[in-house]
Amino acid sequence: MFFKNDVQDQRNQIGILAGILGLASNFILFIAKLFIGMLSQSVSIMADAMNSLSDTASSILTLIGFKIASKPADQEHPYGHERFEYVSGLIVSLMIIFVGLKFLESSFQRILHPESIRISPIIFIVLVLSIIIKIFQAKMYRYFGEKIQSNTLVATSQDSLNDVLTTLIVLVSAGIEQLTSWRVDGYFGFGLAIYIIFSGYQLLKEFMDILLGMRPNQDELKKMETLLNRFTNIVGYHDLLVHSYGPKNRFASVHIEIDETWQLNKAHDVIDEIERAFKEEMGVEMVCHLDPVPLHDQSHDKLREFIKTELKNIDARLKMHDLRFEIGKIAFDVVIPKNFPYTDEFLAEVLKQKIEKHYPTNEIEIIFDHNYLL
Repeated sequence: MFFKNDVQDQRNQIGILAGILGLASNFILFIAKLFIGMLSQSVSIMADAMNSLSDTASSILTLIGFKIASKPADQEHPYGHERFEYVSGLIVSLMIIFVGLKFLESSFQRILHPESIRISPIIFIVLVLSIIIKIFQAKMYRYFGEKIQSNTLVATSQDSLNDVLTTLIVLVSAGIEQLTSWRVDGYFGFGLAIYIIFSGYQLLKEFMDILLGMRPNQDELKKMETLLNRFTNIVGYHDLLVHSYGPKNRFASVHIEIDETWQLNKAHDVIDEIERAFKEEMGVEMVCHLDPVPLHDQSHDKLREFIKTELKNIDARLKMHDLRFEIGKIAFDVVIPKNFPYTDEFLAEVLKQKIEKHYPTNEIEIIFDHNYLL
């Protein structure tokens, strides 16, 4: 537990450092751009200044997000506060979209009523310095974001990159106007606004998916599967679920199939070992559920093979587990693959008819699994 807290403290310190650096540089850029935007009468520069102001607010949100996320679990929040980092990232995404919409509006007005851009040497120098600072910001945010696996910092990095493109378009528009007398400031700004809105939407969707609960990536699932396969003394496993309460605060559960003849203490030792391995190697708090399997019951084996054959005849992707064969009752779970063409009700009726022909019984219970990870 000490190691986990130490890693989390270091992560929060890096996030707060990134927020402070961003806050200072964004506020300086806002003042500088606002001043030169008023001098040059450029809608792109004025919009860029407002974007820097929003970046200042996003840096404050980053600081608040990491500060709240660092709070330990309490009675009202037993899983901690790490998810607040995602909330701050969600707000940053909404701010990016808002800035893009305002930029879209001002650019459209500039298309209808074009005005000349006046860029003096000092304004040119300030804009170039702004680009350099924003490139530094984007790289800094992305470096720290990838280092601590923070989607919020990666989103802020994208916001800084949007600023680089905005300022570049101002310079390109001014250059074209100087060479051709074409006033393209509004058109370029309009195109960039569309890009900013789209990038904000992508970030918003990503944070919404995280907050709603995302499926772990395939590499992580493969690592979990490889870890479970190391325990050759178990019969099998199924019904894996993973819950994330923050980047470093994850929980999981899985059903472990064991020989029903095992002593309870032996089974307990095995699942303890599995849970410990997940904690040490993946940082995941695992909880295992035991499913005893009768490995030496011929009637049970015969029924299992019969059901598996019938499932294969319907669809080769169908799998079954948790077969219970008791007096007067047969119960099992069926794993439904993606894009399966039949409803649960139809499949249940077909299976019951086939089973009852060979195994007359009082009750057949079928549970359908749709959302488990393995």
